Amino acid sequence: MCGIAGFFQFNEDVEVKKHTLRKMLTRIRHRGPDQSGVFISEGVGLGSVRLSIIDLSSGTMPLANTDESLWVVFNGEIFNYIELREELKAKGHTFKTSSDTEVIVHLYEEYGVDFLHKLNGQFAIAIWDKNKEELFLARDRVGIRPLYFTEVGESFIFGSEIKAIVEFPGVNPKIAPKALAEYYTFWTSLSPTTAFDDIYEVPPGTYMKINSKGKTSNTYWELPIKKPDAYKYTNLEEAADKFEEIFADAVKLRLRADVQVAAYLSGGIDSSVTTSFIKDISPDNLRTFSLGFTEKDYDESSFQNIAAKYFDTEHSSITCGPKDIAENFKSVIWHSEAPLLRTAPTPMSLLAKSVRDENIKVVITGEGADELLGGYNIFKEAKIRNFWAKDPNSKYRPLLLKNLYPYLPQIKNATSNVLKMFFGYKLSETKSPIYSHLLRWNNTSRIKNYLSATNREAINGYDPVLDFEKTLEPKLEGYDYLTKAQYIELSIFMSGYLLSSQGDRMGMANSIEGRYPFLDHRVIEFCMSLHPDLKLNGLNEKYLLKKMMKGRLPEEILDRPKQAYRAPIRSTFISDELPEYLKIMLSDEKIKDFGIFNPNHVRRLLAKMTTTGQVSEIDNMAVTAILSTQILHDLFVNKSIPELQENELVKLDKSILD
Repeated sequence: MCGIAGFFQFNEDVEVKKHTLRKMLTRIRHRGPDQSGVFISEGVGLGSVRLSIIDLSSGTMPLANTDESLWVVFNGEIFNYIELREELKAKGHTFKTSSDTEVIVHLYEEYGVDFLHKLNGQFAIAIWDKNKEELFLARDRVGIRPLYFTEVGESFIFGSEIKAIVEFPGVNPKIAPKALAEYYTFWTSLSPTTAFDDIYEVPPGTYMKINSKGKTSNTYWELPIKKPDAYKYTNLEEAADKFEEIFADAVKLRLRADVQVAAYLSGGIDSSVTTSFIKDISPDNLRTFSLGFTEKDYDESSFQNIAAKYFDTEHSSITCGPKDIAENFKSVIWHSEAPLLRTAPTPMSLLAKSVRDENIKVVITGEGADELLGGYNIFKEAKIRNFWAKDPNSKYRPLLLKNLYPYLPQIKNATSNVLKMFFGYKLSETKSPIYSHLLRWNNTSRIKNYLSATNREAINGYDPVLDFEKTLEPKLEGYDYLTKAQYIELSIFMSGYLLSSQGDRMGMANSIEGRYPFLDHRVIEFCMSLHPDLKLNGLNEKYLLKKMMKGRLPEEILDRPKQAYRAPIRSTFISDELPEYLKIMLSDEKIKDFGIFNPNHVRRLLAKMTTTGQVSEIDNMAVTAILSTQILHDLFVNKSIPELQENELVKLDKSILD
């Protein structure tokens, strides 16, 4: 795993280019603390900081093909690089290293952009083609690894993280009001926009070409969805056999490394399945890591202990409380580079740190199973609301919703009428392509009410939900309710929120690489070809997985009710022990000074959360959104992080001047 950065058409002298690259790389050296290198040619610079996992001794980037007409820097892993290397050798290619990086540059030489279809991996790639004088960028299919870009004058700048781009001369980020409207609705912005004006991401499954004529962008992979007459698997046994075959290979490929590979064990079915497959493939002692909470409403330690004992792993766990979250929240925003509506990423960062403290660099995790196999309550909610919409006056159908949120007293104890008021929003609009998410987004969008008059003016009536619905209407017409809901979760929420703020960013903040077998593109394509009843059977989520693992996991885990991963908010931020920096960010003075939020509205929210017991989930999300956005502005717009000094810059292990 690594961090990459670079530029095109930056026509300064060599020393200026090298210094600029070193500054950009220093800001992201957490992504690659082991080695660093640059390639500099006329107007062009590529740089890399490397976390060495495969070919520890000779894989330092940038790397070239045989005649040095192509140079590559790369963040990620190509899990099938061994097979691809043999394919290339048979075509006459020769290699100087054993790294997966060198395989990429030879694949590009052999197949051009079509090489992307051959990759099984998670990646952000930059290749400089000297002959064409063209920069090529590409990102993996589902956006596991990040890649950002901007332009300053004639110069094109890219990097694994926005903080690297900010080190380029003339980049002065400003938070985009319309992006805030999206974050305060979807929990993320709509790709390719980011939280900042004029800074963009390379969308998942996309490649770009940049040359003197400009830039072009093309999609090479999209989530494959099936209409009801095209489901490939309807038989449970046949589907289970096929899933087992594909998933076992996905896990096996992700165990490839020249360093120790560990696993997260959350106590849920997803991480237990991955751990079970790892133990089958590699029965040697496995290190597992888990996260517990001091507040019992969030804690899953008892299930984690059951799983660790069952699999006989060498298990370590940490316990996290509100004070831990508060003390680390500023760092989490620095690494997330986006507003957050939940505190959940912070404990994930602390978990990753505990792994790194044990000198482990790679963990396998269960992300993706909920999205692919109907695991989220929002899928069940959509199913119940569809059913209820057929008899909207029913007293009993809304009561089914009480079972979904046992951890929310206001739902668990609600009457039928209260449930109708809360869940009845646009109940009859079942034809809408975003029906599953209408209620969530309507509730979350109330956070926009806290914005200042200036920002609300700048948003100028922009309704992200309405705009998004229009783009999806032709795309999702004729698909079943679950496929529509899955498409939204997989194409927006997973990469934009889950994999960024809880996956890549929290892992790489601690120089830890996460690997996700459920997100192998073959597993994704298989799951999207399943009949919906094999994913969500009645209200039984991940039905296929549970049936397949019967007798192979402890019954307590297999049959446990779904518990969403959450972390405390009110007890974290409404506390006498709140760190001074967070207090300052929420102060009247800073709210007024930054001008993002209405100080009167923020003051009332904080007073409500301090003095009453009636705090809603929206209140919790609002205070998190306000604080995280304030911190984001302070760090990136005010640039309150100290400027890098010469003696702090990365020392280059490899420096190639062309």
